[in-house]
Amino acid sequence: MNAERDLAPLAPSVVRALNDKLYEKRKVAALEIEKLVREFVAQNNTSQIKHVIQILSQEFALSQHPHSRKGGLIGLAACSIALGKDSGLYLKELIEPVLTCFNDADSRLRYYACEALYNIVKVARGSVLPHFNVLFDGLSKLAADPDPNVKSGSELLDRLLKDIVTESNQFDLVGFIPLLRERIYSNNQYARQFIISWILVLESVPDINLLDYLPEILDGLFQILGDNSKEIRKMCEVALGEFLKEIKKNPSSVKFAEMANILVIHCQAADDLIQLTAMCWMREFIQLAGRVMLPYSSGILTAVLPCLSYDDRKKNIKEVANVCNQSLMKLVIPEDDEVDETKQSMTLPAEPTSQESLSKTEATSSMLNQPLSFPCSSERIQVTLNLDGIVQVLDCHLHDTSIGMMTRIAVLKWLYHLYIKTPRKMFRHTDSLFPILLRTLSDESDEVILKDLEVLAEIASSPAGQTEGHGPSDGSDVRPGPVELHIPARTSQLSSSGTKGLECSPSTPTMNSYFYKFMINLLKRFSSERKLLETRGAFIIRQLCLLLNAENIFHSMADILLREEDLKFASTMVHTLNTILLTSSELFQLRNQLKDLRTPESRNLFCCLYRSWCHNPVTTVSLCFLTQNYKHAYDLIQKFGDLEVTVDFLTEVDKLVQLIECPIFTYLRLQLLDVKNNPYLIKALYGLLMLLPQSSAFQLLSHRLQCVPNPELMQTTDSTKPSTGFKRMTASNIDYTELLQHFEKVQNKHLEARHQRAGRAEQLDRRVVL
Repeated sequence: MNAERDLAPLAPSVVRALNDKLYEKRKVAALEIEKLVREFVAQNNTSQIKHVIQILSQEFALSQHPHSRKGGLIGLAACSIALGKDSGLYLKELIEPVLTCFNDADSRLRYYACEALYNIVKVARGSVLPHFNVLFDGLSKLAADPDPNVKSGSELLDRLLKDIVTESNQFDLVGFIPLLRERIYSNNQYARQFIISWILVLESVPDINLLDYLPEILDGLFQILGDNSKEIRKMCEVALGEFLKEIKKNPSSVKFAEMANILVIHCQAADDLIQLTAMCWMREFIQLAGRVMLPYSSGILTAVLPCLSYDDRKKNIKEVANVCNQSLMKLVIPEDDEVDETKQSMTLPAEPTSQESLSKTEATSSMLNQPLSFPCSSERIQVTLNLDGIVQVLDCHLHDTSIGMMTRIAVLKWLYHLYIKTPRKMFRHTDSLFPILLRTLSDESDEVILKDLEVLAEIASSPAGQTEGHGPSDGSDVRPGPVELHIPARTSQLSSSGTKGLECSPSTPTMNSYFYKFMINLLKRFSSERKLLETRGAFIIRQLCLLLNAENIFHSMADILLREEDLKFASTMVHTLNTILLTSSELFQLRNQLKDLRTPESRNLFCCLYRSWCHNPVTTVSLCFLTQNYKHAYDLIQKFGDLEVTVDFLTEVDKLVQLIECPIFTYLRLQLLDVKNNPYLIKALYGLLMLLPQSSAFQLLSHRLQCVPNPELMQTTDSTKPSTGFKRMTASNIDYTELLQHFEKVQNKHLEARHQRAGRAEQLDRRVVL
């Protein structure tokens, strides 16, 4: 190296010392350089200063020889010290070669580079801020350096830089955010720790509003929260906590919409801390932003609903998720049913579909690039409820058999809430929801069934579901059309008596066209799933009687069963309905209505029930007992002699006798005192007694009839007055002859069906033998 020719104004002795392997000699050379540069500063000789820096950079710091590089680094630091406050004019030339040495393979050289940069930054102070990004980039690499000495040196430089940023009001946050967003996704623990420490510093500076750029780094923060290091997790938790405090203080300046989908993703994280933290943020967002969060409802529900079924091991997450769910539900208001679809161009940006919200891969980067920027105060902007997305998520969760009970209950509560608040829009989805709601009746949980029935009852009774002669939107499943559901037309066609009472349905304005659809499909469900009928049938019908009009339920079911081709099922269903009618406290008023048959509606109901009850002889007699039609009951029992008496038949008679002894038939037993005016009651009871074998039921009824008083002893002065029972019966205008003929016709069908079944069974047995 020709020092005299190439490296002036540096003296040859200085050049040799800078290239020396001994640190002490290089230090002496650095002091000479400092002295030289001070002279140039005093002379205001900028060209010579630049020339010295260029020589130290090109010939030494970027040299191939390691000792030369070390000499160049200490020389550049000496220049900076000599320049003092004027070093800011030459920072680019001073910093760049030092940063290049950060990538050197020699750890000692990286340490010297760190030391040199520390001295440069210490002198320049605030003047280094325009170069902050390159300094930060270099420091982020050193933070993950494997050499402890280099790491220690970088920490000193890092603290110095943080002090400068803290005391300055000229920090370029806008220019720094892209670099921070890039570096925040580092997987190295030390790099992550470095990033979090800087975020905490920037948060603490009053003049720096990092909250405006939180959407850019929030996803990265949540990823760091899942780090294996407890210390890093704690630091990240503190940083997120500080951000949340600031959000609560200044909600009007928060870009809630830009962060909603980020939270949705992390609310579904496998890591408990990430999930709990994201859920807490979601809770605050819903409560602070209000209806601004509505366009993201389906994604939020996708994340929140599964958490509601967590066990005690995730109790905290479950509790926060429940608050999120309740708060979100409250945001849906009746006005959402009136919003015109054409206003969507004015609305907030909508969320991805429910499938997209479930996908975590590549979702974050795409969301962060969305230009979603508006103030929280924009609740005045029209917000459209994405009902289609919400219903899709709810439907998906109902179809998922693996979800927990509390999640299913929450889904049904949502559906009920939506039918209450937005019935007009919800009825567009009713045909697609109807099958799964019916299947949910087979759920193992009574609570789920109760909520399901509430939803179905609301569908069946809501005025918004009235199609007024036009059927609901076409569904994929095969179901009877609306014309078939119209009971008046069908009943009048099947009425051979010509009585007007049979041609009208119950007059209940709260029932819509879906009510009959529901009844038909419920009976189909019972028919195809007999176990459901046996275990939950009575429970379901009793609850429906509380939620809907009991008269409508019995009238419509009786009418539908009249056309049931499966006679065995019809008989079983009639027996179930009859048991409910006679024993359930929920049907007290309906029993009282039938007991007297004073109104045309009650007589119409009796005739409708009677025609279906004919599928089961014993239930038909019990209906006559309930309605005090004792003569007709006696006539029916007389016909029993022509029927095929089976063990099942005798068992039902046995149960009827037991029922007569119950409180429900107290009035019937008291009427036994009036022997003269109730002869057919006594005859009917004796008829039942004659049907029974010598069993406990026979003894029970026999003892009861032995208590019937002698009519001569019961004579009173007003015995000549006409019977009130006779008056009621004759005033009812019911054609009992026609009803009896209908009974015989139905029973003949049952007899033929039994013989056909027996014949098929016999043929099957023969084939097995052969």
